[in-house]
Amino acid sequence: MNRRRWVIAILTAWALSLGWLVKREVFRPTGARLAAAAMAVAPGGMFYRLAVGGQQVGYSSTTIDTMPDAIRVENVFVLDVAALGALHRTTARSITTLSRALRLQSVEATFDGDLGQFTSHGRVLGDTVLSIAIISQGDSQTTRIPLRGPITLPTLLPLRLAFGGELRSGRSYSARLFDPLLLTGRDVIARVAAESTLVVSDSADLDSTTMTWVPEHFDTVRAFRIDQDANGGGVPTSSWIDAQGRVVLASTDGADDQGFAMERAAFEIVYENFKHRDTARVARSSAAPGPGEIVPLTALAAGVTGNPTPRPRMSLRRNGRDTLEIVQAGALAAHAAPYRLPSRDTALARWLAPEPLIQSHDPRIAAQARQIIGRERSPAAVAELLAQWVHRSLRRSIPIAGSAPSAVKVLEKRQGDCNEATTLYVALARSTGLPARTVSGLLYLNGRFYYHAWAEVYLNDWIAVDPTFDQFPADAAHLRIAVGGLARQVELVPLVGRLKLEVL
Repeated sequence: MNRRRWVIAILTAWALSLGWLVKREVFRPTGARLAAAAMAVAPGGMFYRLAVGGQQVGYSSTTIDTMPDAIRVENVFVLDVAALGALHRTTARSITTLSRALRLQSVEATFDGDLGQFTSHGRVLGDTVLSIAIISQGDSQTTRIPLRGPITLPTLLPLRLAFGGELRSGRSYSARLFDPLLLTGRDVIARVAAESTLVVSDSADLDSTTMTWVPEHFDTVRAFRIDQDANGGGVPTSSWIDAQGRVVLASTDGADDQGFAMERAAFEIVYENFKHRDTARVARSSAAPGPGEIVPLTALAAGVTGNPTPRPRMSLRRNGRDTLEIVQAGALAAHAAPYRLPSRDTALARWLAPEPLIQSHDPRIAAQARQIIGRERSPAAVAELLAQWVHRSLRRSIPIAGSAPSAVKVLEKRQGDCNEATTLYVALARSTGLPARTVSGLLYLNGRFYYHAWAEVYLNDWIAVDPTFDQFPADAAHLRIAVGGLARQVELVPLVGRLKLEVL
């Protein structure tokens, strides 16, 4: 009997110990699990070929360095977009420091493209505030963004999914992202849609006949497909990532052979082939875009003058199949806001707060807004007054080289294109308590679609406003692609070559 009791006691102790171990490992806080898993992050670099319709338009790279108490991630992005017979280059670089629990600590980013040039320095303060300092043309400004919880960067989301134990088919993950290039935050939902094995080139050889680098050896990679939707704007994407959180292949949602793709490949295939391509031929191919094609420039940069004729309705056929109907917002009485300014709706607080380059709390912005609206407190009336003032007060011009569309600077200089007009308008609107946000997409003008930025204000729904062309509400020639951000023009690149629009 004593022997039996002794065996039972041992088994009981063993079961309790096993239960404690399972509880410790399975129910550990996410940060602890990430910290343990992140110890396995391997340093090294990955290179990616960026292509539209199978033709290389740029390259990118991701380099990970591990340190005793942190992880350093560097991302480089170079893109050449052909438009109206010339190549327009966009370059971006970011260096991010993460804790061993993959929590964002700091980020530095530089951006140089058609929308301007700027450098940003971000640092998370106590997990509650993201402090962003932006430098453009020697001027510096700092914005503090309150955080509702942990944030990550778009390029680091795959790493977070891999080491957070999220790579299981059918699993969904919600995250708050901050993009240091778009200078805006957004909520996303990432879904693990499938698992497969992909083949990638891990080395290259020079083809002496074509003088291009071609794959020499291939490797098989177990990969997971992540479908990502942005809440409130953005182009849906699908990415295949490996078990270490490194992208293998990414493409725009529904992309086919004519779509945008980001493909991992050997360095020589990615960089050397891009460096030695026939740029003159690429530029010439864009000299005369056909009807309905997308010109990834603003109408002003493309040399278009005058205001468009307002369109109350526009019907489009997309890629020869789908039909899209766009209707201008009807009588404003139907959109009368059920509130007086300032709005106190906490659900709209995000669209009332200042953002980098949208300094709605700046005394100069607030003073100008008060002067424009006087005693008016009707949201619709204020929205129209602000649109009229911005349209009258800004001289249309291509942005000064090296500048960024800062609302305070636009107010001072009183010139710019649709990006400057929209940024100033949104800052003025928010300072009055009118919820407003920047949006971007396509404007149909003279038989072509051009990149364009405008605003939306919340009445009893989001209503488009175009301060560049003094339209309130904006007409049906506006096709919205993305919400928020100041470098959204880059997001239109995946649509070039894939999206064909025919006006019916």
